[in-house]
Amino acid sequence: MASACLDANGKQAFGKPSKPVPRHGGLRKAAAVQTLTSLIWIPQAALLATAVGRIANGGGFNDVLWLAIYIALLGIVKSCLEATGGRMAFRAARAELSMRRELAVAALARRSPIDSTRPSSGEAASIIGEQADMIVPYLSRFQPARFKASAVPLVILACVFPISWIAALILLFAMPLIPIFMALIGWRAQAASEKQLAATGGLNGFLLDRLRGMATIRSLRAVDATATRLRADADSLKARTMAVLKIAFLSSAVLELFAALGVALVAVYVGFSLLGEIRFGAWASGFDLTSGLFVLLLAPAFFEPLRELSAVWHDRAAGEAAIKAIEALSADGLQLPIVSDTSAPQTAAGAIRLENIGFRYSEGSNAAIDTFNLSIRPGEHVALLGPSGSGKSTLLALIAGHAACETGGVTLDGQPASPALQAKISWVGQKPHIFAGTVAGNISLGRPGVSMQAVARALDLAKLGRFARSHARRPLGDGGTGVSGGEALRIAIARAACNAEGCIVLADEPTAHLDAETARDITESLLALAKGRTLVVATHDPQLAARMGRTVVLDREIAREAAE
Repeated sequence: MASACLDANGKQAFGKPSKPVPRHGGLRKAAAVQTLTSLIWIPQAALLATAVGRIANGGGFNDVLWLAIYIALLGIVKSCLEATGGRMAFRAARAELSMRRELAVAALARRSPIDSTRPSSGEAASIIGEQADMIVPYLSRFQPARFKASAVPLVILACVFPISWIAALILLFAMPLIPIFMALIGWRAQAASEKQLAATGGLNGFLLDRLRGMATIRSLRAVDATATRLRADADSLKARTMAVLKIAFLSSAVLELFAALGVALVAVYVGFSLLGEIRFGAWASGFDLTSGLFVLLLAPAFFEPLRELSAVWHDRAAGEAAIKAIEALSADGLQLPIVSDTSAPQTAAGAIRLENIGFRYSEGSNAAIDTFNLSIRPGEHVALLGPSGSGKSTLLALIAGHAACETGGVTLDGQPASPALQAKISWVGQKPHIFAGTVAGNISLGRPGVSMQAVARALDLAKLGRFARSHARRPLGDGGTGVSGGEALRIAIARAACNAEGCIVLADEPTAHLDAETARDITESLLALAKGRTLVVATHDPQLAARMGRTVVLDREIAREAAE
């Protein structure tokens, strides 16, 4: 049986989704423009050296007027190109960041909700919303700076060598020392940045998790222990941040030292040559003021791209760590089924068929379900009865389209189960999430087709009338603060009752951890909800299973069907 749960080879897709590879076309153009901007200094230096030489030889204002005009025009062109290149780099970097964010969000959306390797919501939000911003300075500043550092010094070296091979040799020997030491420092800087980002994500995830469980923390009197742990994590993050900054300052100091030594050596050589103390190292007739000043003006420009590279070296370490972190969100994992073609008309009967189902949570792990078959008629009430670990919740997840099958297939009314059929399904879980807001808002969930009359009927069905009246003037807390387990389950039942298109109700351990009286009330409300709908309940409660029309008994070794 063909199913959207399978790939082309009939196997479950455990990840590796196809995705476009980010490209840096705009960044390369921006780097080229910024490199051209730096190279404009060469003709400017030549014109300036010529003007100074003419003045030194007794020239007047008219002799240097046009040279000054050309220098000013080149300066204007340079300023315009510099602004254009910076704008192009920033826009390209922002586009790249948006693409990577979209890929990460799409990858997270494809991950199954039962995938235990999914990153926590706090960590994912921290990476996508905060840490990913470090990619922009890395791409818009470091990438163009690296291109300039590899091109501009070579062009300047080619201009200096025909004048003086000694000056060119000094620059040539000083240049490799900077990248070597920068690389040595860069390895440590990247490692420190990765640890800092990991600590930031962990701290955000820890904080979000503790905020959600604040009521539980207070009830267990663990507020002081939580605060101590949070303070320790914050101090650790502060120490890691200072370590990254220390390395950044060290890299700048190293580059400035070697750049200053290189410029000083060139200046000493040119100065003594002009004084006549050094008579070698220059071609033809030796140095004059014009050629010597031209070489001297180019020496700082030779190191300027390397100096700029040093200034943004920290952006490289932080940016590459951020790219690695955001790419990790697209790592292999348990995937949702591929959305099938829903162009065919959908019926709302509620028939479910599982044929030769096989499923495992990760490659190499034991099969959670192996060759399981089950057929459920429209409107039938079925209990999946078994102990923990027998595969009840996994079967519900496969029916709901929360995960893809490794073998076999699941169909709902003849269509392969997938996220496209979510409207058919109403889900009642063990721990329904309660949002901050009113009771009615928690039931309607912002669905446009849910009227207040439908909410009122759902409240009556779930026996939440008194609860709704008591909370009419005060909203519910995020995560269900002040709401009991039974009340949360009733809210989930009311939510399902408002789903007019839902013909299938899936309930996962709805009476677990409830007292006997509350469990009976929840059972009655669940049966009232499922009247005229297909109901599949995963439970280890024999009393709840006895209220169903059929019971499928599961254990860890076999799955057998028993009609009652």
